Amino acid sequence: MKSMLKKIILTASLATGSAHAALDIVITEGIDSARPIGVVPFKWLGQGIKPEKVANVIAGDLSRSGRFSPLDMLTLEQQPSTSSEVDYQYWADNGVDALVVGTIKPHSTNGYVVGFELIDVVRAQMKETLASQGTPIEPNNDHILDSRETVIDVAAFRQYGHRISDIVYEQLTGERGAFRTKIAYVLVDRESENFKYRLMIADYDGFNEIEILRSREPLMSPSWSPDGTKLAYVSFENKRQEIFIQDIYTQERKRVSNFSGMNSAPQWSPDGTKLALVLSKDGNPDLYVMDLASDKLSRITDNRAIDTEPSWAPDGHSLIFTSERGGKPQIYRVNLHSRRISRLTYDGDMNLGGTITPKNDQLVMVNRTRGKYHIAKQDILSGNLQVLTTTRLDESPSIAPNGSMIIYGTMHRGQQVLGLVSIDGRFKARLPVGQGEVKAPAWSPFIY
Repeated sequence: MKSMLKKIILTASLATGSAHAALDIVITEGIDSARPIGVVPFKWLGQGIKPEKVANVIAGDLSRSGRFSPLDMLTLEQQPSTSSEVDYQYWADNGVDALVVGTIKPHSTNGYVVGFELIDVVRAQMKETLASQGTPIEPNNDHILDSRETVIDVAAFRQYGHRISDIVYEQLTGERGAFRTKIAYVLVDRESENFKYRLMIADYDGFNEIEILRSREPLMSPSWSPDGTKLAYVSFENKRQEIFIQDIYTQERKRVSNFSGMNSAPQWSPDGTKLALVLSKDGNPDLYVMDLASDKLSRITDNRAIDTEPSWAPDGHSLIFTSERGGKPQIYRVNLHSRRISRLTYDGDMNLGGTITPKNDQLVMVNRTRGKYHIAKQDILSGNLQVLTTTRLDESPSIAPNGSMIIYGTMHRGQQVLGLVSIDGRFKARLPVGQGEVKAPAWSPFIY
């Protein structure tokens, strides 16, 4: 199989009223071990111009997961639209063991019927081979792993493409897909005379961007509620650090923390009832937990060193945090019941911004070794560390809700941009901005 090292630019036309995209996806690196898959352009069964290319959305999603390598359809002779048209030997000869085919046909003035099939090429080929040898084969469609037909409107093409990607990903990996999730981030336009800072949300791939808040003063540290309806964030709009919670649908917001000194790094608990945050109202920056129903605060750490960057363990019983209590920043865990603290990281010069993956098996963080900051992961059981990125000054890693990918802040040509890396390091991408800088990314939970 040819190398997957690519330089492909996919310009995203975002729904902001602007003709320019805020995020452009640039695939920078992949490797040959990703699983080959065929995603055939869906056949248009109507008149006039074909609607949006759903297959491109699916192929892009699967590629960015790091688990799959969609073939270049322009180099292939076969373009089936249904399983009955598939030459299974041809696809097997091209190294494909799974194939996505489909059709699009008009349904109403602004509606379409989109149908697709996910086909197990290996199983179908084996059945054909056995049949050709005279072996009796039970007539069934067990080689069709999924088959659906759905009516959508023109505005739903990309979302339905992500839906198909989720189905394909789950069928082939056994894990839930995360392609219909969102990201939140801060967009900084230093050329603007008024509102330099904007809190934004978008589909995970940068499309359908929406402005949540604009401010003349810095915005920081967006964090999603577990139900995906609210963001907690830090704002300096009143000339001091304050923490707000804002509903992304109603735009209603509430200030939840404006103590003297530092109010920073809000993080929702897994059950959505509490907020971990960093306050310096009692001296040095320490970790606190706020009950959102009563606004009651519980102090979690009390140390002369700086404790910051809290994140919740998946079970909600402990916090992961960064502390200088050992001399240089390292990552620790505090049990919320016993208040017992244990150190988790030792490799490199320092480790920052730790988060545990949803499966509770990896610790994702920023690792500094020999002066370079990279995104890394550490196996929870063995303690083995793997550096995932080769970019520079990487920061603020945020993990997809299925644990498959990490979005993070990085530098490219002197500009703050977002990077994307699969959890195994196989796939890397960069999301530079057309204007301004993007930082502080936060990946949403499953929304659907």
